[in-house]
Amino acid sequence: MARFHVIIPAAGVGSRMASAMPKQYLPLCGKPTVLHSIQTFFSCERIASIHLALSPEDYFWRDLQLDENSRLQVHDTGGDTRSETVLNTLAAIHAQTEDDDWVLVHDAARPGLTLGLLNTLLDALAQDTVGGLLALPLADTLKQSNADSRVLSTIPRDALWQAQTPQMFRYALLKDALQSFSGTPTDEAQAVEALGLQPKLVAGSLRNMKITYPQDIALMEILMQKDIL
Repeated sequence: MARFHVIIPAAGVGSRMASAMPKQYLPLCGKPTVLHSIQTFFSCERIASIHLALSPEDYFWRDLQLDENSRLQVHDTGGDTRSETVLNTLAAIHAQTEDDDWVLVHDAARPGLTLGLLNTLLDALAQDTVGGLLALPLADTLKQSNADSRVLSTIPRDALWQAQTPQMFRYALLKDALQSFSGTPTDEAQAVEALGLQPKLVAGSLRNMKITYPQDIALMEILMQKDIL
């Protein structure tokens, strides 16, 4: 039976946060942002292993003591891009996975994932032939601008979604998609799409937002403290 593994790429520096500390380590409700996501995966018994992919220069976890039976493993597999980091980590865990095992790739700075939402994703995709991702239908009108920040056109939002994570694909398929992609994909789903496949969209939630700007931390704390889904 196929198992579920998680990769959390955490080698980025979060330059848009204007902070000396990478955004995945910024304090959120009393603990580093990335620990919220890790705890959610820990609380799901269906997850076989959790793999945190770090830059070799990352000293935050240097003194972390893990129980030998812990489902969390830390890897110095960070690359120059997200896709390179994921590929390096797929290679690092090859011996403990099967080709048809599922791999969930989740943003280190997306701490609002809940156990309920995670289980919804697993249930929706466990028997899917391709895999897929959490995403939100767009609610706002989109405008395309020119170089002077003036509107060129209005883009209909019908059938448009905002991609979230986790993004979930079979081990062998994900590895093949990332290795064969020409250029650098913005996410795992784009690499799979380039193979001519159509990942499934599973409704996410506002709480599963990504921490990108300083004000996002304050908003996420409100969502968590009030337990808003």
